[in-house]
Amino acid sequence: MTVSDTATDTAADATPQLVPINAIFADDFVEVLAPVLSTDTIAEVAEKVAHHSEGKRVRKQDKPKVVYHDDRILPMEITVVEAGIGPLDHVRVDYQD
Repeated sequence: MTVSDTATDTAADATPQLVPINAIFADDFVEVLAPVLSTDTIAEVAEKVAHHSEGKRVRKQDKPKVVYHDDRILPMEITVVEAGIGPLDHVRVDYQD
């Protein structure tokens, strides 16, 4: 492996990949298949998921959002890859209490 091969591998890892996730927002009764990117932050994931429900079936609230994956709250600044979210994983987005 040469230095240029390593640089190419690193660049490929940083290329955004589509990661379809199953998601539900707050008290909505509809689960959606939401397309997110591997490089999206969890804050961006929260907004992408909320877009399908907030102000439509779920009343918009002036509160921060939180994202749950595998029964844990994810830090908003990490990416989808860093959080370990894979294709078709389930996430729940809700308003912070």
